[in-house]
Amino acid sequence: MKTNKILTIGLFSLAAFVATSCKDSFLEVENPTDFPVEDYYKTKKHLEESLIAAYAPLHWFDQGTTGNYNAIHYSDFRADDLYPNGSSNSDQPSLQAMFTYADLTSLMTPTGWWSDGFSGVKRSNDCIKYADWTEEAGDITAAEKADIVSQARTLRAFYYSILWKTYGNIPCYFENLASPYISEQLTADEVYAKVITDLEDIITNGALKDEYPLSEAGHVTKPMAQMLYADMVMIQKDQSRYATALNYMKSIISSGKFGLVDDFAGIWLESGEWSKESIFEINYYCQNSPRSWSNILAAGGTVTPRLCGPRDFTPNADCNIEAGWGFAALPKHVATLFSPEDKRGPVTIFDMEANGTVTPGGGGWQYTGYMLGKYMPHKGDNVGHNGDGDVNFNNNERVYRYAETLLNAAELLLQTGGSASEAAGYVNQVRQRAGLSNLNDVTIDDIINERRLEFLGEGKRYYDLVRTGKAASVLTAANDEGGYRKADWNENYRYLPIPQSDIDATGGTMEQNGSY
Repeated sequence: MKTNKILTIGLFSLAAFVATSCKDSFLEVENPTDFPVEDYYKTKKHLEESLIAAYAPLHWFDQGTTGNYNAIHYSDFRADDLYPNGSSNSDQPSLQAMFTYADLTSLMTPTGWWSDGFSGVKRSNDCIKYADWTEEAGDITAAEKADIVSQARTLRAFYYSILWKTYGNIPCYFENLASPYISEQLTADEVYAKVITDLEDIITNGALKDEYPLSEAGHVTKPMAQMLYADMVMIQKDQSRYATALNYMKSIISSGKFGLVDDFAGIWLESGEWSKESIFEINYYCQNSPRSWSNILAAGGTVTPRLCGPRDFTPNADCNIEAGWGFAALPKHVATLFSPEDKRGPVTIFDMEANGTVTPGGGGWQYTGYMLGKYMPHKGDNVGHNGDGDVNFNNNERVYRYAETLLNAAELLLQTGGSASEAAGYVNQVRQRAGLSNLNDVTIDDIINERRLEFLGEGKRYYDLVRTGKAASVLTAANDEGGYRKADWNENYRYLPIPQSDIDATGGTMEQNGSY
């Protein structure tokens, strides 16, 4: 759908113009009007520009300010169902090191994920501060201010959730820093407590909208905030908040605004964007986009399909898939995870040799014949750009789907002493869409297995293994069929190392994670 993407992406473009320059630092603020910033943000229009700027870093996670690919989905390179692949073990070395564990150091960590996340925090904090100035100037109503501030706070929570899940022990501040720009480093538990408390207030204060017209899809909403809340609570294993998270999931289910689409394959097509199953997506739209390798922070399309596309591949005449760079290969065991009747299997697994010809000796250094099929580069999906075709596919980034709401509800129901048969009712909705038979009741393990099949390659698996205590037994060198993993997972590897450049910038006051 094109119409639902034009407005938001247009806003992203404005954000790039208003909030950033093309100078030495992507964080450098450009003042387009030549008068002090405190005088600029005194109108509703200008405050909305600040909110737009806070949304913009969402758009960067597919590539990163320093060239680190897809922070949202490629966390699963640390799990068991996805190989980095690429041309060699030195192609995107930070991603390769994430998989091996043993090779990862503070100098190889994906610094772009760190800088993108904190850019979003900075811009969100700015918007919240500017809202007070606009209110003092008398150019905004209380309701309008509350709406904008709630969106900015939700965005901030989302950015912090990525930083928290990825790096754990991080600075966490709700007001931007002044010189010397050093903030106390909190433990992962302290970061969680601070962000989840703020998120609770956001959800309950009534300012977030339940939905937007399709033409404005891409804004954060109350259901999106509720999904974010459940995600964080479950990763933290915060039993004190399980009941609240369950109520949020039931609220989404009972709203009648969401549901499963019949065709699982259709979810991943451009025509499937912002369907009834979608709770939150990050918009990408290539038409007239100037995004290019020299202007990667410009709004436009995404590079993810080219990343996931099959490497050294010539499609059959009836295959609508273009070649790509071969990241996100699937180990051979993934092909055996899905039963023959499971409709998700052919969608999730792209069989290269069944769909085309692979250059002899090609396919990538971890070539198995299988690639992640969900974000394949379809022919024609990057037509109409003014930049570079490789970074301008139309595919939106799916973040939260209704299927996750159902499986969250099932798991939280069991965690709070609820009925296993009632939980099965939620799980069976997902299984029925997949063409599978119903279960009479379910266990936590049943739900985790269903999550594995439903969300394979969507950035959920690693965190599921860690939070359920399965990581140490599953993520071992011996269990890697290809023999690429060099060490067994342990708690020291839970978080990625903090970028060494930031530790150095604090004069050593920031401590490194684990044993890196």
